Amino acid sequence: MFGVLEGFAAIWVVIGVGYFVGRRGVLGPQGRQVLNKLTFNVASPALLFVTLATADPYSVLGEQLVVAGVSAFLVLGIFWLATRWWLKRDAAERTIGAMAASTVNSANLGLPIATFVLGDASLAAPVLLFQLAVFTPLNLSLMDAATARAGSGVVGVLKGLVTNPMIIGSLLGLAVSLVHVSVPEILMTPLNLLAGASVPAMLLAFGISLVGSRPLRKEDARRSDILFATGLKLIIHPLIAWALAVLVFGMEGTALYAAVVLAALPTAQNIFVNASRYDAGVVIAKDTVLATTVLGIPIMFLVAALLG
Repeated sequence: MFGVLEGFAAIWVVIGVGYFVGRRGVLGPQGRQVLNKLTFNVASPALLFVTLATADPYSVLGEQLVVAGVSAFLVLGIFWLATRWWLKRDAAERTIGAMAASTVNSANLGLPIATFVLGDASLAAPVLLFQLAVFTPLNLSLMDAATARAGSGVVGVLKGLVTNPMIIGSLLGLAVSLVHVSVPEILMTPLNLLAGASVPAMLLAFGISLVGSRPLRKEDARRSDILFATGLKLIIHPLIAWALAVLVFGMEGTALYAAVVLAALPTAQNIFVNASRYDAGVVIAKDTVLATTVLGIPIMFLVAALLG
């Protein structure tokens, strides 16, 4: 339990440093964007490659992937249907809310949690792969349909997949692992150096993003959506993951802990980006990201206390 506390403490300290850096403007107005671009395009693909290249490929593509996928689809369906009948939102806003309730922050927090709390960065790979390769493209296709957006469609989604650096890094790492190829040290050494920048840069950017946030404003008239999405993300999602892991796959120990704690991750920040891109559900996305971020790590610590 002390090791879990140590892991969470390390994460919170670096997030706190990021918040302080953001408040003081140390990195300038574009600091968060630069850090996010660094992690997305360079450091995280390197981390995923070096992690998966030495991991068991069948564990990455096995039960954890199914638990992550099924639990996310169930939560998405619950929000989408409930808000259609209850809050009477339009299709685009329902879809953004459903994405906020079911899409976890598998990169910016999932990789650090897997590294420092679970002790193995590869444990975040199934969730990351599922969201990048399946869930996010599907959700974007739904938004295209809901907003009658032109210029995206299937071709745009496929282009996004094949040019996504994190998918490329993951698939290359899996390929190396599957064919049992030994990568020369002259390549692995610089890749390991780049990979080492991933987690601290993610957490610093995450801390900077918390500066100046004001969630749940009454005048936005979306408190019910935000609270419902937050409850689904932090309570129902991990409970569904636990039920699937235990009742369907008989998981226990580290495998069960990983499945539940990764399902309890906060909402991914890219949901807000998507909402802004489509100009739909922006308030729901922004406030759900913040609310689940503030409450998510205490929830994950509770999961650690119960299962870790």
